[in-house]
Amino acid sequence: MYGLASFAALLGGLSLCSAAPTEQNITSDTYFYGDSPPVYPSPDGAGTGSWAAAYVKAKSFVAQLTDEEKINFTAGYTASNGCSGNIPAVSRLGFPGLCVSDAGNGLRGTDFVNGWPSGIHVGASWNKTLAHQRALYMGQEFHRKGVNLLLGPVVGPLGRVVEGGRNWEGFANDPYLSGALVYETVQGVQEAGVGVSVKHYIGNEQETNRNPETENGVTVASVSSNIDDKTIHELYLWPFQDAVLAGSVSVMCSYNRVNNSYSCQNSKTLNGLLKTELGFQGYVVTDWDAQHAGIAGANAGLDMVMPSTTTWGSNLTTAIANGSMEASRLDDMVTRIVASWYQLNQDTDFPSPGIGMPVDVYSEHEIVIGTSADEKDALLQSAIEGHVLVKNQGSVLPLQSPRLVSVFGYDAKAPESLDLAPVSLSVAPPTQNNTLWVGGGSGANNPAYVIAPLDAIQQQAYEDNTAVLWDVTSFDPDVDPASHACLVFINSYASEGSDRTGLVDSDSDTLVTNVASKCNNTIVVIHNAGIRLVYNWIDHENVTAVIFAHLPGQDTGKALVDLLYGRANPSGRLPYTVAKQASDYGAVLHPVQPVAPYGLFPQDNFTEGVYIDYRAFDKEDITPQFEFGFGLSYTTFDYSSLNIQRTSVEATQYPPAAVIQEGGNPRLWDVLVNVTAQVENAGSVDGAEVAQLYVGIPNGPIRQLRGFDKVNILAGETVTVTFALTRRDLSTWSVEAQEWELQQGEYKVYVGRSSRDLPLTGSLTL
Repeated sequence: MYGLASFAALLGGLSLCSAAPTEQNITSDTYFYGDSPPVYPSPDGAGTGSWAAAYVKAKSFVAQLTDEEKINFTAGYTASNGCSGNIPAVSRLGFPGLCVSDAGNGLRGTDFVNGWPSGIHVGASWNKTLAHQRALYMGQEFHRKGVNLLLGPVVGPLGRVVEGGRNWEGFANDPYLSGALVYETVQGVQEAGVGVSVKHYIGNEQETNRNPETENGVTVASVSSNIDDKTIHELYLWPFQDAVLAGSVSVMCSYNRVNNSYSCQNSKTLNGLLKTELGFQGYVVTDWDAQHAGIAGANAGLDMVMPSTTTWGSNLTTAIANGSMEASRLDDMVTRIVASWYQLNQDTDFPSPGIGMPVDVYSEHEIVIGTSADEKDALLQSAIEGHVLVKNQGSVLPLQSPRLVSVFGYDAKAPESLDLAPVSLSVAPPTQNNTLWVGGGSGANNPAYVIAPLDAIQQQAYEDNTAVLWDVTSFDPDVDPASHACLVFINSYASEGSDRTGLVDSDSDTLVTNVASKCNNTIVVIHNAGIRLVYNWIDHENVTAVIFAHLPGQDTGKALVDLLYGRANPSGRLPYTVAKQASDYGAVLHPVQPVAPYGLFPQDNFTEGVYIDYRAFDKEDITPQFEFGFGLSYTTFDYSSLNIQRTSVEATQYPPAAVIQEGGNPRLWDVLVNVTAQVENAGSVDGAEVAQLYVGIPNGPIRQLRGFDKVNILAGETVTVTFALTRRDLSTWSVEAQEWELQQGEYKVYVGRSSRDLPLTGSLTL
């Protein structure tokens, strides 16, 4: 039985249709980008695979709850602690409650925790093993602090909108790279007994108009990401599928609308894609204040609201009584939440929820140490490997005990203080205040310390018995002619709550050119929370080296100096494409603004389909400044001996699975092809190479990343890299068949150093 509001909220098909509405007939629930039927009812969690025991326990637990207790599980509240949200205890049944908190790169709003590298930095490392280590140690910190659920990691936004304010929280502008790293992150955090809530599901590609805004009595709805069925599967759903495959206990629905139905009440994306197609066993929680419907949201697949609203509560039991909601839906909502608690063994091995999260860190409180000495190596190595060297003219790096280093730029210095209070949204970029180790908003964190670049350089000078001069305030500083090297530090800020206003900063660019005009060995370091263009000075004859330093976390200065002085060899690679000019990004450069005829209901039509970032540059034959996957080393690597072998698995279209498991049809993970190649370190120093495999699928983009392997290779040595190509890797989504399908024809296979430097080529036919 449906009411009109319920039915509108359940709409959610994703196929393109030709009709478009007029301003007169569009409403906030109008759905005009697709014609698929609603997906109803919300499927019960099946407790398949590794979830079986947890579901048995959860169902027994839920059977003992009163209706009021059940409802309390579905709506969070703010308690007298520093958790982002809480679920109340049921003391009579031994349930202590839940504490959930940000962020995906370190716990915020508390003390004695580490500030880890951000998502974009992990993406630039291209290191699955390191991503897992980082996640495990972060999870252990959350565990010690009594936080049951880490609100992260981020795979949405995927980076479609180049100026997107939250792109830095995600790993990469590519679904395969993002998916591989989120898989390791989910497993690492949950190995520590802490759950993750992978976010923001789905199509949350801009901050502009992310929430409804009311002015003078007129409300402008959240932007609608209008995505066709093929694109949502091949790009935006892809990394979420990897997260579900890894066992994620929670997914956070986003602020935006998807095809004109709010994400947190969209039955196609929640019931259809997530819970049915991907076999998701955990629970869906709203982003904060992202609930826009009552019973319709529950029927569409929403399980938990943060924070609590009057929309749910007793209204859920009323809806069950009048027949507009099934009692089984409420039971499933609670079962999914409780099963996640059991799945992580939090019933037997977990501190009191929120024990290390004081509501005010500056008042007297119980001290709970979240950090551990055994994290130090992973903290530093994670910071090191996310730096990407993109220019090294004349091999000026690494530095060899220079007699005098001059340091310039606001980004070199430490902040005047570290504020441990919960981080509020910030739209005013602190670009000219201090070094940037993390972006702004709920993805920010509270580090135990910050080693700024200038501090680390001074320490290095002490050890080398050399000299350092600095001027970190002037944009036209004097330069001592005795300087062996001039280091210029700039940054590019981004924050939740606003999109970026551009990809360059004239003040910072002027600083670079002013120093370069006076120093013939100018080395530029950019701490960038997103893509940063460099066309104003990259070809200057005195700009000899450039490092995209991203957001390294608290060990930022130490990591950089290890690289500058050669104790570490750069191994980062770009997880996005740097264009020669902003216009090269085309229509996805800027966020969509409310414009006629849909000014009250902003529309963002993803008409480019799968062609974002390097896919678009390849399709349009645009030469980038630095391509996706690019990065330099202090050594060189040679490739040879490409070998492509079919496995014994029959490469036919697979039948529907009898039982959908976590991640979807298990046949998707059949390995159909193995590819190997030889990589030689042809230089004189040890280093790590990121060998990358791209596939040209018939009737698809010219190249798509489908494998990577980061390998440490001693100077003069050769190693074998191996790539396993699964059925999903080699398939495209069929709108007609509603399944992944292999393609007829020749598949191109490329292996090499980046998306544009691929010395090995081959082919296969399925």
